[in-house]
Amino acid sequence: MKRSVNIFLLITTGFFIVISGCSKKLEERPYTVFSTDYFRTPEGLQAGIASLYSGMRYLFGPEGAVGMGVAGTDEWSMGDQARAGAAGDMTAMCTYTLGPTTGALLTPWNRSFSNINLANGLIQFSQEVPISEAERNVAQGEIRLLRALYYMNLVQYFGAVPVDLGAGDLQFNQTPFQGFNRLPIEQVFARNYEVIIEDLIFATQNLPTRRPENAFRLSKSAAYHLLSKAYIHRGYSSVAQPSDFQNAYDAAIEIINNQATYGAALQPYYADVHAVGNDYNSEILFSIERVPGNYAASEVPNPQGIGGTKGMDASNDFCGDYTAVRSPLKTSATTPVGDRTVQYGRPIRRFCPTPWTYHVAFADKKNDSRYEGTFRTVYIASRTVGDFRAGVDTGFVMALTNEMADSMNAIPKPYRVIAPREFYFIGGSTAGSATEGTSNMYPSLSKYEDPARGVPNYPGARPYPVCKLGETYLIAAEAAMQTGRETEAMDLINVLKLRAANRPGLSAAEVNQRYNVIRLTSPSQVTLDFILDERTRELCGESTRWPDLAVRGKLVERVKLFNTDAASAITEGKHELRPIPQSQLDRVVDENAARYQNPGY
Repeated sequence: MKRSVNIFLLITTGFFIVISGCSKKLEERPYTVFSTDYFRTPEGLQAGIASLYSGMRYLFGPEGAVGMGVAGTDEWSMGDQARAGAAGDMTAMCTYTLGPTTGALLTPWNRSFSNINLANGLIQFSQEVPISEAERNVAQGEIRLLRALYYMNLVQYFGAVPVDLGAGDLQFNQTPFQGFNRLPIEQVFARNYEVIIEDLIFATQNLPTRRPENAFRLSKSAAYHLLSKAYIHRGYSSVAQPSDFQNAYDAAIEIINNQATYGAALQPYYADVHAVGNDYNSEILFSIERVPGNYAASEVPNPQGIGGTKGMDASNDFCGDYTAVRSPLKTSATTPVGDRTVQYGRPIRRFCPTPWTYHVAFADKKNDSRYEGTFRTVYIASRTVGDFRAGVDTGFVMALTNEMADSMNAIPKPYRVIAPREFYFIGGSTAGSATEGTSNMYPSLSKYEDPARGVPNYPGARPYPVCKLGETYLIAAEAAMQTGRETEAMDLINVLKLRAANRPGLSAAEVNQRYNVIRLTSPSQVTLDFILDERTRELCGESTRWPDLAVRGKLVERVKLFNTDAASAITEGKHELRPIPQSQLDRVVDENAARYQNPGY
């Protein structure tokens, strides 16, 4: 959905105008007012669907949405500019001091229910649109998948959320409603998963088999992928069904075994999955679409702003301060990459990888290419100064190991090679130390870099991946493990391990040699913790980590083990869910609105 579409629905019912002293009746003919009749036309139906796609831009890529998915996990801690205050409060999310007034909660909450209500209406109105049944089924498949995705996003963070928005279950509501249909919570929670799964099953049956070559219009592969994830999530929940893990396996393996049919395939090299200019590759089954370099089309009216828009802040949120890195000697004032670049982005330092991410999850940076496919390691000078030519010479290098840094630094060179022991947070570099100049610098996520942004401080505008075939393999492996097929799980994971061993320029023998170092050799190695580790290697920074841990009951355990900023504050039985926003409860007409809140808040 490359074009920008907004639907503003103005319904006028019982509207009268009375003018004192006027003897004539005023007759209004509001030709410019939208009514639901618009959605009963082919054009209106497609505009409504486009609006559902467009609303996803709030949930995948902006700072609040990114923070919801990564902050305070085993993967990501807070950088030194993690924002505090009502506008976003990333500090509160990273340290588990968040409460119902934390601003970032409002991104998924406020941006979802209006779209769910629109989806409810479009399903209803589509029955009256003069189109063929085949076209109607495809349209409803898109609507229902997007409704399911809105619900999945809410449920993984907040638990039970209303299915009845004031007019009945899944019914379009066009009148003010001040209730909150969240009780009884367990019953509503079960209903949430029923709706999600029913919608996704419908989508697998009615969407096109393949997505277009250069667009992220929905197709069966995205539906099967999300269906497998929904079953996995329910399988770990309090409303689990006995067949959930088997059903998750069946949905995931349908794509894996029929990749040619669905137009899906793993990229030869891991780094290619997120390579600039390769956004529509065969591994990405569905992305939230934006248009690189075109902020009007991407619905970002003020790209200089941070948060609160549909911009892809993820391109900056994980960025260390590369502008502060000096050339080799501490006494040198030369900062060869001292000017921000459109390639590297704004060094806004919201989120920093934890030591566990760098040292454990990505421990083998030689044989496994996924570290270098995830983080930037080389920076080119942005200034012509001293021995450096802007855009030509190496400005500095983030070494993969301390030993590599020591070896490279033994040979005199104008650029600096930074050892992991110097990385801010990861290695402990502090201002005033012998390594001053690396303060605030750490491995920066490169997956969202966008050289088409035009201005270094702007957010990116590339599509944001939501469904990737690499994750489909991991879901299938997890479901196989949970149904007693550990050998098959091992084989599925090893497909990704073999790809991870591959790099451009390596011979088949070299790839095989590296693969033999990192591959699994025993089914007993496949455990839930191992799969979570592997999910980091494949999906690091992709706004999945917090729900990955929370829905599997692993959040508190792994945060206490691997995130020193959050370990002392995170609490069992409370922090596995985010709080319902206070602004929502304040609008509920109920003297005991607190009963709708999640435990502990």
